[in-house]
Amino acid sequence: MELIDQVMALAKEAGFETVAVMDAGTIELKEEVRAMCAEDKCKVYGHNWTCPPACGDLDHCRSVVERFKEGVIFETVGELEDSLDYEGMMDAGKLHRERLTDFAVKVKEICPEAVCLGAGGCTVCKTCNYPEPCRFPDKAFSSMEAYGMVVSEVCTANQVPYYHGQNTITYVGCCLVD
Repeated sequence: MELIDQVMALAKEAGFETVAVMDAGTIELKEEVRAMCAEDKCKVYGHNWTCPPACGDLDHCRSVVERFKEGVIFETVGELEDSLDYEGMMDAGKLHRERLTDFAVKVKEICPEAVCLGAGGCTVCKTCNYPEPCRFPDKAFSSMEAYGMVVSEVCTANQVPYYHGQNTITYVGCCLVD
């Protein structure tokens, strides 16, 4: 079984609702996405190891992404009571992070150089240890956005639906493998 097939099987086993092969050549890293991070609306810019600027500038992120030809893109789709169901949104985000953490451990066993990216900033620790060393580097993941990706564009470029209907929320991650 090829590595990409093994990684896809692990993603499905982790419970992601959507799992697809991703062409790493479709990934564009955009300065405007990083500029949105710099606006610090989430209050973690410069305070979290997995977010800008700590996760590296775009040149660094580009050098990471360009090492790979393919990967797997995956989604957690949460059902919401209505469009303002904040608790449902947070529950789906937590589930996505749990799935990603379990998945990444298994992927690293078969492909140590794999790079997994999630959704949103790392929440492993209640308060990030930044700028002191990360306490859990094996559990911390940068997001696709932190790397400068417009997630919906990456989905579209890889024929993966991003919108799953009214009263849903989609969390997307990817894993780059060789």
